[in-house]
Amino acid sequence: MPKVDISKAPVSRGADYPSPLQEEFADRTRIRLGDAVGITGFGLNLTTLPPGCRSSLRHWHEVEDEMVYVLSGTLTLIDDDGETEIGPGEAAGFPGGAANAHHFVNRGTEEAVLLEIGTRPDQDQCHYSDHDLVAHDRDGTTWFTTRNGTPVTASKKRFE
Repeated sequence: MPKVDISKAPVSRGADYPSPLQEEFADRTRIRLGDAVGITGFGLNLTTLPPGCRSSLRHWHEVEDEMVYVLSGTLTLIDDDGETEIGPGEAAGFPGGAANAHHFVNRGTEEAVLLEIGTRPDQDQCHYSDHDLVAHDRDGTTWFTTRNGTPVTASKKRFE
């Protein structure tokens, strides 16, 4: 059935960044709406960020296109151009290959809820501009290296 039962949709909490980077994302929750109906060409997450939480490390993708639509709360978009507030009914997008590292921070007192939409390319590299870290994605497996290629963590499957 195409209707998503949100109570049965896959949920991920936190982040899969190498330790200790993932620790500050423990309160981030993503309901994987696309996964709930078997969509593989793009990801669609209903993401909740409590006050003080960030969406991710500041990053940009070589291939993946990303889009965010805010449903509730106010977020601060931080990218290479500075800071911009974004609230309910507003959106931001990041084309693959545009080296504009970005993330969202909830600096408010209420939780923020947003839709995250992204393509799922077979191969991609994600660069974390504030850290010596690169995520490599190939055929559903993700692994991390430093910028010079030194392995940081073991491989793992994406979207588990």
